[in-house]
Amino acid sequence: MRAPEAILPLRAEGLCFHAGGVVILQGIDLEIGAGRPTLIIGPNGAGKSVLLRLLHGLLVPSAGAVHWEGPAGDPRRHQAMVFQRPVLLRRSVLANLRYPLALAGLDRAEQDARAAEALALVGLAPLADRPARRLSGGEQQRLALARAAALRPEVLFLDEPCASLDPAATAAVEAIIQALAARGTKLVMTTHDLAQARRLAGDVAFLHRGRLREHAPADRFFTTPATEEAAAFLRGALLW
Repeated sequence: MRAPEAILPLRAEGLCFHAGGVVILQGIDLEIGAGRPTLIIGPNGAGKSVLLRLLHGLLVPSAGAVHWEGPAGDPRRHQAMVFQRPVLLRRSVLANLRYPLALAGLDRAEQDARAAEALALVGLAPLADRPARRLSGGEQQRLALARAAALRPEVLFLDEPCASLDPAATAAVEAIIQALAARGTKLVMTTHDLAQARRLAGDVAFLHRGRLREHAPADRFFTTPATEEAAAFLRGALLW
C-alpha cells in the first residue's frame, strides 16, 4: 500500500480555457484528494478531456491555476497519463516499458524489475517480446497502463481508456484500474459510460457546458444529484 500522496490534494482555482475564441472551460474550482478514483463525466463537448489535460499540465489555462500539495518542484514527475488511443513505440512490449524508465534515470536492473512487475499486473508477461503495435486494441491499452504503472505515479490520469474497447477488454482494463487504486495510486478518469462510472468512482465531477455543475461522493451523486442538469444526464436526457 502506498504512503499518503505527497502531491495531493490537487486544486483547480478559477480554471478557464479558451481556444480560437471559444470558451471551453469557465471558472472551474475543484479539489481532488487521495482515495478511490475520481470520475469526470458529462455530455459530449462538456470539456472533460480538456480539464484532464489542464490538471496534468499538458495545456496551459487561459486563466486560473492548478495547485499541487507537497514540496516544490515539477509535479509531473509524480504523475502519468494514459490516453484513449495509446501511442506506442515501434519496439517490443518490454522495450516500451524500459524506455520511460530509462528516461527516468533508473538503472537496468530496476528497469527490468519494474517492467516485470507491470507486465504481471496487466497480464502481458507472455507477450514481452512481441512488437507492441501488433497487439490487439485491448492489449495495447493494457500495455499503456503497464507503462504508466511502472513509473509508480502518485496520480494517474486516464482519458476515456475504454472508449474504443469491447466488453471483455473493458473488463480487463477496469480490473487493472481497480488494482492500481487498491495499491494507493490516485486515479482521475474521464468517461462517457455511466455504468462504468458507477462501478469505479469514489467521487464524481460533473461538467456541463464547460462548467463544473456538481462534485460529490459517487453514491450521493447517483442517488440524489443536486442539479437538474445532472439529474437529466443520469436519466439519459439530451443536454444542450
